[in-house]
Amino acid sequence: MSTPADRDHGVGTITVRYWAGARAAAGVPDDSFEASGGLTLAALVEQVLDRHPGDRMARTVAACSVLLGDQPVGSRDPAAVVVPPGAVVELLPPFAGG
Repeated sequence: MSTPADRDHGVGTITVRYWAGARAAAGVPDDSFEASGGLTLAALVEQVLDRHPGDRMARTVAACSVLLGDQPVGSRDPAAVVVPPGAVVELLPPFAGG
């Protein structure tokens, strides 16, 4: 079953969605990255930071919680987490309220 991200961005890409302060730092709500064979989360974050250089984005991403699909990545090593093509990664900075 395809998701809206698959239809909009293709199954050979990974969609990164930015929320709250991450969206403000990136200046866009989401990005697509080519990943025909998948990427590690560490490599994907490196590509995010290459696309959105600057200290603000780096600090924000470092503080973010990460969801891969609907599953939290938690404290797993980003170099060991494989993000498959077609996946959606959510970058959620800490925020107050609720």
